[in-house]
Amino acid sequence: MERHQLMIVGGGIGGLATALAANEAGIRSTVFEQAPQLGEVGAGLQIGPNGMAVLDRFGVLDEINKVAVFPKRLVLKDIYTAKEVAALDLGEKFQQRYGYPYIVLHRSDLHSILLEACKKTGNVELKTDQRIQTAEQTDMGVVITNEKGEKFVGDAVVGADGIKSNIRKLLSVDDTVPSEYVAYRGTVPIEEVKGEANFDDVIMWIGPNLHLVQYPVRSGKLYNIVVVFKSYNYQEGADWGTPEEMERRFKGAHEEAQSMLRFIQRQFKWPMYDRNPIPNWTIGNITLLGDAAHPMLQYLAQGGVQALEDASYLADMLKKYPGQYNKAFLEYQAERQPRSARVQTSARKWGEVIHAEDQAAILLRDYVFANRTPFDYEVCDWIYGGHKVPMKK
Repeated sequence: MERHQLMIVGGGIGGLATALAANEAGIRSTVFEQAPQLGEVGAGLQIGPNGMAVLDRFGVLDEINKVAVFPKRLVLKDIYTAKEVAALDLGEKFQQRYGYPYIVLHRSDLHSILLEACKKTGNVELKTDQRIQTAEQTDMGVVITNEKGEKFVGDAVVGADGIKSNIRKLLSVDDTVPSEYVAYRGTVPIEEVKGEANFDDVIMWIGPNLHLVQYPVRSGKLYNIVVVFKSYNYQEGADWGTPEEMERRFKGAHEEAQSMLRFIQRQFKWPMYDRNPIPNWTIGNITLLGDAAHPMLQYLAQGGVQALEDASYLADMLKKYPGQYNKAFLEYQAERQPRSARVQTSARKWGEVIHAEDQAAILLRDYVFANRTPFDYEVCDWIYGGHKVPMKK
């Protein structure tokens, strides 16, 4: 049986970033992806300076910049009145403080760039149509088994197999946590929204238990729209969060937001789940990364970014402890678990803030925002400064 060095379960953003991390440490990796072809579904993705620092480290920043859009501001607007509730300036002062810009891009563009970087290393093997069911630490190494019963042996495993991770089952019996929210998305050629959309900013229209996000992607060629709402018909296993409910929930929204609904693809919906943080990601020479370790709601736009941070710190530990995977994984976990847990719980809290439905809570939120300027970056330092990313002041 062929022996692999590092086996990575999952070929998404986190898995490919892990392969680049392993390559930096001089380790050959094999990526096992369940889909017949490597690729990403979804649409827009926001990457803060903490993620950009990692992309720079892995040598793909120039390619990223070619397909990115560089928004001027992050803006919150009242979905009924169009009043600007809050804004964060992403210009020169922001970039000087954190060392990198804030970008938006198409998720598939990021994935394609990471995939191409992996291929260029000559040190990453890619296996598709491999739905890995289990992993086991044995005397001869770590053995993973796919759904056909085929086994692969290697020195170590990183489970980057997403929120429904099979590798996570070795460490925790927890289940996904339903938020009762659902998302619908749409991406259209930029020409279709000219004259009725703001191309300069990332805009989030907020209201009680719902929001709409819009911004350009793919170097300004496409426009991305996402609507999110809490379903009042939520019932596990039932048909909830339907397009009809979406139409009802956004009735009464300001015409600028309302006009974006016609671009939403109603045939696909994304129920939103996360999981509670778990204290341990590692057993023997097996560890978790990205959504397999810390799946989070998207309200802070940090899901993919935290996977990149994971991979960056893992690279450091693999270089620090060559050949000592358990030691490297435990130190990686000790560093990354507290930070990612904070982002997970903060994403939930931020969701409660933007979706506030009690009038007193809304008034208090808006009052607090009104007393901040677009240059009050202190509240962002802990997240956009990243982890082990030098902050420029």
